[in-house]
Amino acid sequence: MIIDCHSHAWEYWPYEPPVPDHESRARVEQLLWEMDKNGVDKAVLVCARIELNPDNNEYGLRCAKQYPDRIIQFADVDCAWTDTYHTPGAADRLAEAADRYQLKGYTHYVRSDYEWFESDDGLAFLEKTAELNLIASFAIGVNGQPALRQIARKFPTINFLCHHMAGARATEQPPHPNLNEILASAAVPNIHIKLSGFHYISHVRWEYPYSDTMWIVRTLYEHFGPTRLCWASDYPPVRDFMTYQHALETVRTHCTFIPEPDMALILGDNMARLLNITD
Repeated sequence: MIIDCHSHAWEYWPYEPPVPDHESRARVEQLLWEMDKNGVDKAVLVCARIELNPDNNEYGLRCAKQYPDRIIQFADVDCAWTDTYHTPGAADRLAEAADRYQLKGYTHYVRSDYEWFESDDGLAFLEKTAELNLIASFAIGVNGQPALRQIARKFPTINFLCHHMAGARATEQPPHPNLNEILASAAVPNIHIKLSGFHYISHVRWEYPYSDTMWIVRTLYEHFGPTRLCWASDYPPVRDFMTYQHALETVRTHCTFIPEPDMALILGDNMARLLNITD
């Protein structure tokens, strides 16, 4: 089974510059077409209530209901661009979202106020995550890794997923302090890394197969092991730099240092386990 653990779908293309097909380019049917073409069984829809799409959680719900065997919704809960970001009542809003959207996980884009997670509201938010057995998909900067390790140790039953290789960059110079900060999180067993966003990490965003990033993937693989890495496409934003097939084959074909059994884990079996998918 292949599971794309980080994709998006919107009713309207949210980015600049405008595109001529802004009412269709980002819709879920485009994602499903790419999945079918490339043999991807399921996708996690990471909702993001950004420009032109304030109702993206509702759209995500419709997608998950229309394609229940293919799409798993992770709702946007108090992400950095929302008016409710890190305001009182976060735990209640999480509980409401989990009930309304029947969530297995949610996404939370974090600014730089990492200390919030140690506040009463932040702790209640994490306690509710643990109580509801939700996956926490976090967009959190490298500087937030110490805070992430702290809360992951405090809440060992929560599985945390870090977006896009946790912000590693191939452009970073030795002794690689940012990468080492990410690698330190490998000591905490409930922190996982999404193998996605090669176009963010590379020196040249369009140069498939992103060979300058392979040493980072190998290093993450060596430290986190095969059971805590999950492949993702970052579709459709990835279309600005490569195709959906390229996003898959950058890992499946070009990460030649990963043996076949481990590759199967990374491409889908790990995410299936986290989502408790058995078929």
